[in-house]
Amino acid sequence: MSRSLLPAFAGTLLIGLSSVGFAAVPPPDSPAARQEAQRLDQLPPVAPHGRATIDHSGRNQKGHVSYYSHRFAHRKMANGARMNPHANVAASKTLPLGTTATVTNLENGKSVEVKIEDRGPYVGGRVLDVSPKVANDLGIKHEGVAPVVVKPIAVPQPNGDVKLGAGAAEASPQEVRQATETTMALTTQRPSERAGVR
Repeated sequence: MSRSLLPAFAGTLLIGLSSVGFAAVPPPDSPAARQEAQRLDQLPPVAPHGRATIDHSGRNQKGHVSYYSHRFAHRKMANGARMNPHANVAASKTLPLGTTATVTNLENGKSVEVKIEDRGPYVGGRVLDVSPKVANDLGIKHEGVAPVVVKPIAVPQPNGDVKLGAGAAEASPQEVRQATETTMALTTQRPSERAGVR
């Protein structure tokens, strides 16, 4: 092989190898993605603890939810946006930023869809911190903490793809499409474009 063709061949080989690695995540609107979501939903929920790593799997999580104090209103979150106490935002130690998930209060059955835009909570046994609006919708404003299950619907992947999580198994096609679009928007915009609230 001539030296002039070697770089082109190497580039083609790298592109081919990288696309093989990315092919593992089926497109969110495919039957294979729905089947994977159903498989994930049948697995027992995980309970993240300690210094857990970011979990791109889309599995359900179980633990306790708490909510942001009003003093955190309009402070910068991990994604660069400002925390809007009236938005459906949440903090997670392990779900990737940009994940869209359903949170269900196991004491009263109330559910709310949230966007993971921050890191935390930093208290053992807690899987999410939610905005005051979400806390009110879940019925936890009085107690402050409640047991929940968190079902990821759309989970951003390290390569830029979006994977359906366990929560997509129970969601309608419209809800899945909306969650996927929200996750894509959250992971492709720059922090300054996502800020929204000053």
